[in-house]
Amino acid sequence: MNHPAETATTRDLVRGRARLGEFDLTILTDGTYLLDGGAMFGVAPKTMWEKATPANERNQILLGTNTVVVRAAGRTIVIETGIGHKLPEKLRAIYDAKQSLPASFAAAGIGLDQVDVVINSHLHFDHCGWNTTRREDGSLAPTFPNAQYFAHRGEVEHGRLQLERDAISYIGDNYEPLIASGQMTLIDPKPGQPLEIVPGIGVEVYPGHTDQLMAIMIESQGERACYISDLIPTSAHLNPTWVMAYDLDPVTSIAQRKRFLRRAIAEQWLVLFTHDHHLPMARLAWNERGKPEASSPAPLP
Repeated sequence: MNHPAETATTRDLVRGRARLGEFDLTILTDGTYLLDGGAMFGVAPKTMWEKATPANERNQILLGTNTVVVRAAGRTIVIETGIGHKLPEKLRAIYDAKQSLPASFAAAGIGLDQVDVVINSHLHFDHCGWNTTRREDGSLAPTFPNAQYFAHRGEVEHGRLQLERDAISYIGDNYEPLIASGQMTLIDPKPGQPLEIVPGIGVEVYPGHTDQLMAIMIESQGERACYISDLIPTSAHLNPTWVMAYDLDPVTSIAQRKRFLRRAIAEQWLVLFTHDHHLPMARLAWNERGKPEASSPAPLP
């Protein structure tokens, strides 16, 4: 049975395109997956969130796995790499993971070997799964063989602890081989201290979901975009108090959401949503009630 949120375009591999100054942005997908709606909206009542995000009979909502490809100054930068193909069979069935990202790159005409930089906002498995590919002999290889990968050092350190609260979210095969080979650079930006990765693209810490969650900031010719990742995973999460049960520090998430919304709306950033399959990017505005909402959405292809 199809999920109630599925549409005629649900299976489109290229989810959107935009021009930002001199940069070209393309949004690709690793496919949809399913998560419990209550977990995704925390203490917000279902009677409120289901109006924007319908659930199936198991209370699961349909989410996207959006990868942003930025063509900038002759370089190709990839933001996030989806769920990948290394989940245990039981989890793959629960989430209904699609493993579509390589096909999405092919559909967009972008070779995996053309990628120069990969940036992970954090290291939960649904954000870095295609960092590596498992070969038929069981060995692991970088999915983007010519890329330099970047992740927060604190994310690696936290993942290695394998704490009961979130051990399931960290799969070492997605990053440990890259660290060992030197292909992944571990960075350590602190809140309030943006760090440039390549000209026009940098990261800034927005803690709450994890202590080290990084927003990826993109700027060209005075225009700005931001991949805010799991701080605001979909356009249905713009209410600052509708934080996820997955957030390690929900009170901090609320404060950081407010900080982000003030900046993004005042400066008219193009906001890139990590898990919104139907509206992967939009600009935001305050409505007549003073609440944030998506406006002027970028059209799908």
